[in-house]
Amino acid sequence: MYERVPDHALALTERGRRQAEATGEKLRELFGDERVSVYVSPYRRTHETLRAFHLDAGLIRVREEPRLREQDWGNWQDRDEVRLQKAYRDAYGHFFYRFAQGESGADVYDRVGGFLESLFRSFEDPDHPPNVLIVTHGLAMRLFCMRWFHWTVAEFESLSNPGNGEVRMLVLGDDGKYTLDRPFDRWRDPEPYGISG
Repeated sequence: MYERVPDHALALTERGRRQAEATGEKLRELFGDERVSVYVSPYRRTHETLRAFHLDAGLIRVREEPRLREQDWGNWQDRDEVRLQKAYRDAYGHFFYRFAQGESGADVYDRVGGFLESLFRSFEDPDHPPNVLIVTHGLAMRLFCMRWFHWTVAEFESLSNPGNGEVRMLVLGDDGKYTLDRPFDRWRDPEPYGISG
């Protein structure tokens, strides 16, 4: 598909739509009658995912947020070049490797960090909804959590992306701190360079 359609224009498959609808059932139950501030990546598939959630339009405030877009992999047309770039990334590291004409995980981390600062400022609005829903992509989701929880690069590198339609929730504890409702799967143990790990 990437040889014919840019990443941002890819639509959900029928299976993806079913996954989003199933996630939407859980979200509607979770949010109930509470208001929700929704931030959505500008990609077609994230907008289609949000629509498939069937959230009550009277309870949501939706903002398209370009900083939540998928990692830019460059303007790929050649299938062999794609395979080669992915092999380079896997050997070099997902956080630091910058795709030719694209971004590194570190670049995405920086823009997600900018979004997080804006999100914190929006919390100061007295009319801000009590819930926030971010409709984004697996790498951006992991990098958001990395930034929020101050994970190291080694920790980030050890985690797998969530599956399509999977949700991770930040849950506020009695101590005023947030935790993840469930961890990301690990595909290896973190390999830190020094004392920060």
